[in-house]
Amino acid sequence: MTFYRHSGPKSYMTSTMTDRFDCYYCRDNLHGKKYVKKDEKHMCPKCFDKLCANTCAECKRPIGADAKELHHKNRYWHEDCFRCTKCYKPLASEPFSARDDGKIMCGKCGAREDGNRCQGCYKVVMPGSKNVEYKNKVWHEECFTCFECKQPIRTQSFLTKGEDIFCAPCHDKKFAKKCFHCKQPITSGGISYQDQPWHSECFVCRTCKKSLSGIRFTSHENSVYCVDCYKTDVAKKCHGCKNPITGFGHGTNVVNYESYSWHEYCFNCKKCSLSLANKRFVLTGDHIYCPDCAKKL
Repeated sequence: MTFYRHSGPKSYMTSTMTDRFDCYYCRDNLHGKKYVKKDEKHMCPKCFDKLCANTCAECKRPIGADAKELHHKNRYWHEDCFRCTKCYKPLASEPFSARDDGKIMCGKCGAREDGNRCQGCYKVVMPGSKNVEYKNKVWHEECFTCFECKQPIRTQSFLTKGEDIFCAPCHDKKFAKKCFHCKQPITSGGISYQDQPWHSECFVCRTCKKSLSGIRFTSHENSVYCVDCYKTDVAKKCHGCKNPITGFGHGTNVVNYESYSWHEYCFNCKKCSLSLANKRFVLTGDHIYCPDCAKKL
């Protein structure tokens, strides 16, 4: 859309003659009379109005010799007829826009007619007004709102889901993974353990509260422990060596019998030290024996 500005209305040159001079058309003597000159021809105002005057594009009447005329791209108007098609504001000395359909509009109405329309309210976004542009679309600033809370986003960060726009808090609340421990959204980073997401700050030893990120740990009944706390507070004690059975390092296999547990490497005959893992044995008192040694007791 292009805006134009007139320098002001124009009129044809008129004058009076003191010597004999005739109208080009009716041959009336123009001596001492008012006349009009157009295309190097002199004529009386009556002949000009009848034969040569341009027709006003608005009222369709001739623009007489005494009238002020405005023109734009081979079209002509009376000064008073050159008005905005929408609001009828006089445009003789104002900026205006000429549309392809021939309509003349003031700058404000032209912007309303041809301007971008807000994706929220579908009204025109006026030039100079506060607006938001995103992916070749435009919104009034107050219309660019979160799909969930309906509040204007303005200068906040935002995220999209399909065609919907969300402020960061609403997006996190609706779509972000929830921490297995605190049940709050995980907005960045985090740790995954046994297909469960955790905040890094929530993934700590249940006993000493030390962060377990990047160090060895184990779990017991939906709680996680550092190695030291697991050994001290949770792990069963080997019936043979009396040390914790942690499952870490050497001797990860465990032998359980009745209410007792052993490291596999501790599950040996008390008398001959034969390993009894996956073999027959005899429990006598607090000790285990191979069948041969048990017979000799």
